[in-house]
Amino acid sequence: MFSRIRVWAATVTSVLVAGALALSGSLPAHAANYVPVSGAGSSWSANAIEQWRTNVQQYGMRVNYASTGSSDGRNQFKSGTVDYAVSEIPYGITDGGVTDSRPTRGFAYMPIVAGGTSFMYNLTSGGKQITNLRLSGEVLTKIFTGKITKWNDAAIKADNPGITLPARQVVPVVRSDGSGSTAQFTAWMASQHQSLWDSYCREAGRSVPCGTTSNFPVVAGKGFVAQPNSTGVAGYVKQRANDGTITYVEYSYAKNAGFPVAKVLNKAGYFVEPTPSNVAVGLLGARINTDLTSNLSGVYNNSDSRAYPLSSYSYMIVPTALQNNFTTDKGKTLGAFAYYFLCEGQQQAPALGYSPLPINLVKSGMDQIKKIPGVSAQSIDISKCNNPTFSKDGTNTLAKSAPAPQACDKQGSSQCAAGTGGASDSGGNTGTTTGTDTGSTTDGGTTTTSNNGAIGAGSAYDCNPDTGVCVAVAAVPVTVDQQPSWGPTQTVMLVSVLGLLLLVLLPPTVVQVIRQRRESGK
Repeated sequence: MFSRIRVWAATVTSVLVAGALALSGSLPAHAANYVPVSGAGSSWSANAIEQWRTNVQQYGMRVNYASTGSSDGRNQFKSGTVDYAVSEIPYGITDGGVTDSRPTRGFAYMPIVAGGTSFMYNLTSGGKQITNLRLSGEVLTKIFTGKITKWNDAAIKADNPGITLPARQVVPVVRSDGSGSTAQFTAWMASQHQSLWDSYCREAGRSVPCGTTSNFPVVAGKGFVAQPNSTGVAGYVKQRANDGTITYVEYSYAKNAGFPVAKVLNKAGYFVEPTPSNVAVGLLGARINTDLTSNLSGVYNNSDSRAYPLSSYSYMIVPTALQNNFTTDKGKTLGAFAYYFLCEGQQQAPALGYSPLPINLVKSGMDQIKKIPGVSAQSIDISKCNNPTFSKDGTNTLAKSAPAPQACDKQGSSQCAAGTGGASDSGGNTGTTTGTDTGSTTDGGTTTTSNNGAIGAGSAYDCNPDTGVCVAVAAVPVTVDQQPSWGPTQTVMLVSVLGLLLLVLLPPTVVQVIRQRRESGK
């Protein structure tokens, strides 16, 4: 009898716990309510997306993403092989005489994160790493068009009067694949230094005006190196043996790799770094198109002394119709993921090396989510997103609080000694004061880096030793569906404890009662 009672108690306990688990979403049957979705595209945005999709796994969401480049992502979305894409380039642009046609499936653009296209470099002088380099727009354009070939060129010296520059070959590292990073950089060169850019394009056999291109034209004999993906160009530059290299890549990659970025001269005559606040200031000059893509000419020419001139934002291309195997179940997952990164995810943007979206783009993004078929529409109090850009009066708090550049950042001055990017803690090489690469260690010729706190303190991170990209393995507390403080997790714990007590205490109690009845009946 005792064993039968214990079996009965165990069965009841199992039923109770299973029911609680089902309510909490921990059972596979409930998790299936969030079916997997897959996307491809921008590697410029990949570090942010990787963090976000890691975070939402705790809710049973599986969001797959392949950072194959903006051009490939747009093509895959167009052909229907992915559920969504991420890009810095809209459909419809003409690139090298070929127009990128719009897809036949319904779609909308949704801003996801802002940031700065930075110039990560690997340069030493006298055995010490240079971490405080400054470059004007003309010098940058001449470097990436092969006009400047030595680091001790007079034009680079003029930008950097406080540094002893080596007579080393300049090695520009460009993207070998179609990318949003290339499009952003070439759009800026075409706008600000058209004659230099067009001259280079003629050498490459391109028609002029060259304009924006997502595929960087490489002229043979210029000494350029082409690598795929943002991780490819950043990984190449960070190798110890590749002294003298420079590339264009989202700021996040330099931060995570522990390497510096060049401060870029803005229209106010100051050399500035693409910090989250400087990007926020720069984007105040952006003109937002009706489809939520942007015109960045006002960013390039922003006269604020804090503005970073190559600031921009990327966007997700989301389906608005049930086509190409996109289902309402997928729409539910994609919509929930979008709600997450437009609100909670923006809080992490600065620590990841990005700049959070301003409130107008977040509000517009929320409207775009409603166009996804199958989405569970939410009424989110946007004031509770805790986005660093939000304020009660609607202004961009991050931009308003951005510090003014130092006097040593002024063009013509001897530059500031502090390092930039991922080398910001190491100081700079000013000729008399030298810094060290605190983020680099070498083992058998392979360089690995720490993240120098780039992502944030107090968490565990899984870092790729080849790329330097780090992702938090402990999810940050987030909110997808609003829940009371007593949630499913607490319910599971309570039911489990009660079930355990039932399993342990009930059988002896029942046996004792039966014995007492038998004795009283004698």
